[in-house]
Amino acid sequence: MVKTESTMQALGTPAPDFSLPDTEGKAVRLSDFEGAPGLLVIFMCNHCPFVKHLREALADFAREYSDKGLIIVAISANDVESHPDDSPEAMAREKAEAGYVFPYLYDESQGVAKAYKAACTPDFFLFDADFRLAYRGQFDDSRPGNDEPITGHDLRAAADAVLAGKPVPEPHKPSIGCNIKWKPGNAPAYFE
Repeated sequence: MVKTESTMQALGTPAPDFSLPDTEGKAVRLSDFEGAPGLLVIFMCNHCPFVKHLREALADFAREYSDKGLIIVAISANDVESHPDDSPEAMAREKAEAGYVFPYLYDESQGVAKAYKAACTPDFFLFDADFRLAYRGQFDDSRPGNDEPITGHDLRAAADAVLAGKPVPEPHKPSIGCNIKWKPGNAPAYFE
């Protein structure tokens, strides 16, 4: 597995617009979430060992923070030609099996991933009520094989601050995961 870090784009960056199909084929748009106290966009996929490592904790986090009003969406942008385990059909199965309560969207063109400057899975982008980037970084210090407990400490602290209308204290540690599987010739300049 290739370890890739988040790009850590500038705080305050507006959330790029999107309209992507969920696992049932329904279009989900950024504008659907206007008025929310916060929005978490997670770039993830089914096969990545880093995502699998957080699977249960991420499902628990989503249930807890959805109840607090945080809107959560996940996006898979992997090339399904090279990684068929990340196909929309497989995403639907993974959503059901993992118990994810958030929409799981498919970015076939990879244009949304590029707009967000997503680099790895998982890659977390937390926006405030004005859809301005308030946090980008890791779930916590746990990684496959490092024996650190999975707590979600970093993302929980960030989400609590956003939901309270406060800035997220820095520093933010980058997320680390597998690189997004770009289609041939489609890797963005920031990734090369």
